[in-house]
Amino acid sequence: MRERGTVISGDVYFIPAKEDESAQSLSEKTKKLFQRLNFIEHIDKNSFVALKIHFGEKGNKGYIKPLWLLDTINAIKGRSKRVFLTDTNTLYVGSRSNAVDHTMLANGHGFDTRRLGIPVVIADGLIGRNNDELPINKQRIKSARIASLFTDSDALLCLSHFTGHALTGFGAAIKNLGMGCASRAGKLDQHSDVHPRVNHEYCNLCGTCFDFCPEQAIEEKYGKAFIDSKKCIGCGECLVVCPNGAVKMTWDSDKIRIQEKMAEYAYAVSRIFGRKMACINFLIHITEDCDCMCKGEPPFMDDIGILASLDPVALDQASVDMVNERNRRDIISEKTGVDWSVQLEHAEKTGLGKRDYHLIEI
Repeated sequence: MRERGTVISGDVYFIPAKEDESAQSLSEKTKKLFQRLNFIEHIDKNSFVALKIHFGEKGNKGYIKPLWLLDTINAIKGRSKRVFLTDTNTLYVGSRSNAVDHTMLANGHGFDTRRLGIPVVIADGLIGRNNDELPINKQRIKSARIASLFTDSDALLCLSHFTGHALTGFGAAIKNLGMGCASRAGKLDQHSDVHPRVNHEYCNLCGTCFDFCPEQAIEEKYGKAFIDSKKCIGCGECLVVCPNGAVKMTWDSDKIRIQEKMAEYAYAVSRIFGRKMACINFLIHITEDCDCMCKGEPPFMDDIGILASLDPVALDQASVDMVNERNRRDIISEKTGVDWSVQLEHAEKTGLGKRDYHLIEI
């Protein structure tokens, strides 16, 4: 028999919740789940505590709302004042591809110091080049490129909005850790098997990519920029700095490969924090596409609630089970055409966590 208050990694705590509840009600429910994890015991007054979240793309409406987190933030601040919200810059060019625009977008969505009492700090620097390489020697990934902020932090609370996803079937804790904590080079590593290429139709040989390439892998050929794949290290810097949108990448169409890489990157993040990592999934406003979409996409089903666990694999398994059970069929595969079980199977094989779980409703 476990001692009172003991949390086993496979425990998944659940509380029903709906989007039309008040922000205060959802904040109180989130805090109740957070407290059940006993995560706060691993935080001291000098701890840097990262709250990893997706701030939502411009025009998106489905992201986790900032006021849902207020009570949890205040609980953590009771232990350490070094608490902050964070995310990494995107691989694609847009309003989250650099730290300035990304921070402004986050503030515009309500993630600001005035409202929440903690700052937003972008994890991989101004244009996504700040990363550390973590050797993990797994099947797909030998060395993971993780945003430097995470290797400098002491504890991590992963806050994920459960959605469908065109490449991975669904996105939740594993995706938020694996893809969301990777630098731009790490994202490129997961998404593609080849290096960026130049679309000559749009290239006017302005020379910007030449200046930013750290390996001098870009040269002039026939009056256009050309990327030498033998020299290219796949950092993706040229992808972001090109003012004409001429640099493109070939997205990996192998949905098995990308899920397995993502799971291994999530494992790399878990190695940084060990027991000082916890995850909360919000099964509210569940959409077919992820929060990177620049639109107010409607949900495809009713809200379910909020789930939390120390084990991201158990948490995601419980989350997808709830979604499919509520619809009495595998609606995730039906909506996306993707075998989503790959990320869970590989995450368990990699050592990130276990798919078996014990659901505890609060």
